[in-house]
Amino acid sequence: MSPKKKFLLRLDPKLYEVLERWAADELRSVNAHIEFLLRDAARRAGRLPREWGEDGHAS
Repeated sequence: MSPKKKFLLRLDPKLYEVLERWAADELRSVNAHIEFLLRDAARRAGRLPREWGEDGHAS
């Protein structure tokens, strides 16, 4: 697996609290949950390449 891209993300503290609780409900870290939500949004918008598997990586 190639290394993941790192970048700074600034969030409203209240939004972060929501994401933190949501991630805990799904047994994910906040980072993993944000990545999950972004991947799901990209898939729904038809922006994620078809060769990418459920884990979000090229097969």
